Amino acid sequence: MPDEHPSKCPNLQSEEIDRDPGTRKQICEFPINKQDKIRRAYLIEGPYQPENIVCPYNDDTHRRRFKPSWFDSHKTWLEYSPTTDALYCLPCYLFSKKPIGRPGSDVFISTGFNNWKKVKDGMNCPLIRHEGKEPNSPHKIAVKCCEDLQNYSRHIDKLIEKQTSKELENNRLRLKTSIECARWLAFQACAFRGHDESLDSKNRGNFIELIKFTSTFNDKREQMAIILRFVDKEGFIKERFFHVVHVRDTTALTLKNEICAVLSRYNLHIENIRGQGYDGASNMRGEWNGLQALFLKDCPYAYYVHCMAHRLQLALVTASREVKDVHQFFDHLVNIINIVVGSSKRNDELQHAQAEQVENMIASNEIETGRGANQIGTLQRAGDTRWGSHFQSICSLIKMFDATCKVINIISEEGANYKQRGDVEGAYQVLTSFEFILILHLMKEIMGITNVLCQALQQQSQDLLNAMHLVSTTKSLIQKLRDDGWEPLLASVISFCEQHEIDIPDMNARYTKGRGRYRRQDDDLTMEHHFRIGIFTVTIDFQLQELKSRFCELTTELVILSSALNPKDAFRLFKIVDICNLVKKYYPQDFTEHEQELLESQLRHYELDVIKHPDFQNMSTISELCRGLKISGKSKIYFLIDRLIRLVLTLPVSTATTE
Repeated sequence: MPDEHPSKCPNLQSEEIDRDPGTRKQICEFPINKQDKIRRAYLIEGPYQPENIVCPYNDDTHRRRFKPSWFDSHKTWLEYSPTTDALYCLPCYLFSKKPIGRPGSDVFISTGFNNWKKVKDGMNCPLIRHEGKEPNSPHKIAVKCCEDLQNYSRHIDKLIEKQTSKELENNRLRLKTSIECARWLAFQACAFRGHDESLDSKNRGNFIELIKFTSTFNDKREQMAIILRFVDKEGFIKERFFHVVHVRDTTALTLKNEICAVLSRYNLHIENIRGQGYDGASNMRGEWNGLQALFLKDCPYAYYVHCMAHRLQLALVTASREVKDVHQFFDHLVNIINIVVGSSKRNDELQHAQAEQVENMIASNEIETGRGANQIGTLQRAGDTRWGSHFQSICSLIKMFDATCKVINIISEEGANYKQRGDVEGAYQVLTSFEFILILHLMKEIMGITNVLCQALQQQSQDLLNAMHLVSTTKSLIQKLRDDGWEPLLASVISFCEQHEIDIPDMNARYTKGRGRYRRQDDDLTMEHHFRIGIFTVTIDFQLQELKSRFCELTTELVILSSALNPKDAFRLFKIVDICNLVKKYYPQDFTEHEQELLESQLRHYELDVIKHPDFQNMSTISELCRGLKISGKSKIYFLIDRLIRLVLTLPVSTATTE
């Protein structure tokens, strides 16, 4: 007997969607442009496991039949059809390829399995058991995802049980809101992230804006995380999560009062703060009424550092938007990647094309084989709020350029309608244009340089002086690219175009502006001038300009004087007078007058002892120096210098730990 639950998926309201595995159509029987939506609908509903059913016995003398208790052991994949009295596998149905006709290959997909004699509680679908030998088989991934979700849910439940009833209610509400917003966006196929998710943005993306909208129905939603940065006894920089505070609003005064209340509760005094770091929102960095300014009024030695990772992000985004050709390039890049990896079918075609290319290159001895070599991957999607992801996107497209072109050509021939085929053909024309290839390689060079800085700024153990040095070297490398990088870049681009049969324009020809009926030649500009000056030089100049303006305060006196402690290049910047001035001007609260006099004497011995010592010659950061002094025991001899080094290391670099 069938159960009382409807077998139609309520989320799609379509007669084509039938949950009963014994009567439903196969995925391959649906139109190609509908298959992903249908898969999504079935994934949302989960495996069909009807309740309150009476299952018939088979003709066997042992009177065997289906047991509903088997659902408990196989919640993530097992399905039962009352119509055919047989078992099925939901992941196999969703992700298997078209049946090949081999006996037994479609048992858990279309014909069903009802040999109850062979069923055990520890059974596995044959397709999962055999194809699951592949580490990345779709069946294994689908089942693993379902199991991970269940394990995660159980873990959350255990954590929630340990909380107070009030925290329990609040956290359940937040978790439920986040899950429901994510489900709604996923079901509507809407993007989660936004172009600008900073606090000053008017549109922070669908997910955050939807959370904000639902928060209007509850007056407790806003949260603030507090991270403490300190140097431990062994000389290691530590950043530790301290507390989450629920705030009624995000005004600077409210945030300050909440932070002070938390610190006071744990007997931590405001006057002992020696650094504070936030993002660049106006309520944080405001010179007069921002959070940092309010703390400076109570503690003038709590020096504020605007998150350097956030500043780098702003510099990269702004520079890319200021150059029209580069801005259009990233729009095209996102569009091309979305077209190619927009569905599981296209992603499979991309990987198949890569596999063929690798086989051909191995056969022609163009590449070598070996363990871990020639891995098959996919195009990486980029997120505007995480600029480092664009570098991965660009690198993946260069690596998979041939396979990407092949997939786009397939889509242009087999597209569902004229619009889709027209959009894809337009994307292919952009992808195979010389200008796109030039900017692709140019941004790979620029972002390869900035990516090192981006990753370094997110390290917990990063110190301000080393971060400042990395910013300086980043500027120098980009400047070097501007001065000497055009010829090598052009040669690389031309070689790439020849390899992939892309038309190369005559660099001495006149550059034509505009499109269609508005096209006109500029007698003063050649194609080379457009590419070299209009794109290459202008792009790099905007990048340098943004880096200089965003990190201009790194030339402040505090940083300059602190640099005298830096052991890099065999203590090249060491100056006793600068270190003494650093203490007098910026840390007088931490050194008595007697200690300030004693510090100068310690520095003279330190100059002849530590600076000349071979164990300290190859150090490059003050965090290494701090640990070296501790290990060698010299931190006890030069305890005032050790104290000053620890104070400088306390200055925050980024808010990556908080995020």
